[in-house]
Amino acid sequence: MFARGILEHAPAGFRHILRAGRVRLALLAVFVAARAAAGSWVLGLGAVALALVVLWVLVRSLSADYVRDALGTDLCDVPGTYLRPPDCRFWVVEEAGTVAAMVAAVPAGRGELELKRMSVSREHRGRGLARALCREVLAFARARGYGAVVLSTSMVQVAAQRLYEGQGFRKVGTSYPSLLGTLLNFQIFHYRCDLGDATK
Repeated sequence: MFARGILEHAPAGFRHILRAGRVRLALLAVFVAARAAAGSWVLGLGAVALALVVLWVLVRSLSADYVRDALGTDLCDVPGTYLRPPDCRFWVVEEAGTVAAMVAAVPAGRGELELKRMSVSREHRGRGLARALCREVLAFARARGYGAVVLSTSMVQVAAQRLYEGQGFRKVGTSYPSLLGTLLNFQIFHYRCDLGDATK
């Protein structure tokens, strides 16, 4: 479920990249160079098509790398990462024996708790599961004396951004997941929800 949820954002990331002026300029340059070198409109269009395929593979690799990292670290040992350590939790929503949604929380330092791995399966969206899980993490953080909950989400996860902002999170920064993300202008947005007085 987590992998599917992340990988389904690759098309939105691809569309975002294609809207960038420098990408459009680069595709035009590929067309002009191929047209000039081969003397054929068809080869010029073929070169652009090939460049688009390469761009798609690069954009999808951003999501695939993130999934591979998550599945190879914390999600391959949920009990060791989220259930045994103090102040860590992993919530799962089940329906008819199937995982419908999940979210995790881990201490992030500086009196902050990090909300991680929020995912709702496609067939269970629109039922308020993500909102309920987000509220559960906020309540968990308050009960344990954290002053804030932080999280990160990609620029193309617009529904997630709206959800978090509706729960009181505000965007506090941006970063790039990798050099490739920088080259493609694919940003990660960082959010924070202040909870008031902290005891941690």
